[in-house]
Amino acid sequence: MKALLLLPPIGLLVPAFYDRRSPELFSVPFFYWYQLAWVPITVALLVLVYRATRDER
Repeated sequence: MKALLLLPPIGLLVPAFYDRRSPELFSVPFFYWYQLAWVPITVALLVLVYRATRDER
């Protein structure tokens, strides 16, 4: 379950995933909205991993 926390760094530290202009979302290039989309995704992953592992203590 904790391996899910590796997704945000991998998704953001490999520019080949998002180094392009299209598709645009509300006239915002993909380069920008892809990175901003990771903010709520990371929050959701943190909550998921926290809830799944908090009983292990």
